[in-house]
Order: sequence, then C-alpha cells, then structure tokens
Amino acid sequence: MGIFFAKKKPPSRVTEQDKAILQLKQTRDKIKQYQRRIEQNLEKERLLAKKLIENKQRERALLLLRKKKFQEQILSKTDGQLENLEHMVHDLEFAQVELRVVDGLKIGNAALKKLHDLLSIDEIEKIMDETREGIEKQKEIDDILSGELTENDETEVEAELDILLATEFEEKAPKVPKDIILLEIPKELPEKKEERRKEKTQEAIALEA
Repeated sequence: MGIFFAKKKPPSRVTEQDKAILQLKQTRDKIKQYQRRIEQNLEKERLLAKKLIENKQRERALLLLRKKKFQEQILSKTDGQLENLEHMVHDLEFAQVELRVVDGLKIGNAALKKLHDLLSIDEIEKIMDETREGIEKQKEIDDILSGELTENDETEVEAELDILLATEFEEKAPKVPKDIILLEIPKELPEKKEERRKEKTQEAIALEA
C-alpha cells in the first residue's frame, strides 16, 4: 500500500549545464592541487640538487635538475589547461545567463500576445468611440441644464428658491404658544399724561382771570 501513496519526487532543478559546470570546476580544483604539489616538489629538488653539488655529486645533481626541468614543463602545460577550463566555465555560465534572458523574452512575448488577443485594435477603437459618445452626450445634458433656460424660466426658478427659503425659515423659527395673554400697551406714557393735565389747568386759570 505504501507504494501507491508514496510522494512523487519533485523534478530536479539541476540542468545538464549545471552538471557540466560543476565537473569543470572540480577538474580545475584538482589541477590546482596538482600544481601546488609540483611546486612543492620543485622547491625540494632544487634544495636537494644544491646539496648534491656541495657534496661533489655532480651526476646525481644533474639528473635531479633534469627531472626538475621536466616537471616545470608539465607545470607550464597545466597552466594552459587551467586557463582553458576557466574560459569554458565562464562561457557555460554566460550561456546560462543568455538562456534565462531568452526564456524571459519568450514568457514576455507570450503574455503580450495574450493581451493583444484579449484587446484587439477594433475592440479598442470601439471602446474609444463609445467613451467619446458618452462624453459628448453628457456635455449636451450639461448645456441643456445650465445654459438653455429662458429669462421667464430663471424668474420662476428664483421664485421657487425664495419659497423654499421662506418655508425653511418658518420651520426653524420658534413658535409662540396661543394661550399667552399679551399685556395691553397704554396709548400714552404717564409723563405725557401729567404734562397735558398741567396745560389744561393753566388754560382754566387764564380764562378766570
């Protein structure tokens, strides 16, 4: 039963180019290790040849120097091979970058094509025409509502506005209760009444005299 329910392994993201680059780098590292080993041997053989010469062992020193020369030639050849490997690694890595760029362009072109299929030139022109017609129609409505009223219409509109304002004022004004008794205001003030009485008294005295 476990075989049927086993999870599928996700596809590997490592490409053949990645494997090739890894192998080249491993080979490069091995050559560098080999070069370091040869360089160490060359130094040892040089010191040993110097001691042989000091000990008057010229033939053995000559043989050792020939071996040293041969190893130096090998070291020179490995330098060229190492340089070729470095160039190959660089070329493969740059080719991967170019491949990613091409893949990106493919995806972008496919997306643009889908957008172009969704919005054709004819459909865009139709939408623009409908939009233009809607704007022109709205402008006509605005012109009718704002600039086509006669002078009589304007007068009636202002009169209606005055009525609405008056109604609003009456609704907001405080109402006076009907059962309030208002005091009667005297027609004449007490000072005026007293002054008139004095005038009449003076006129009566003048008539008696």
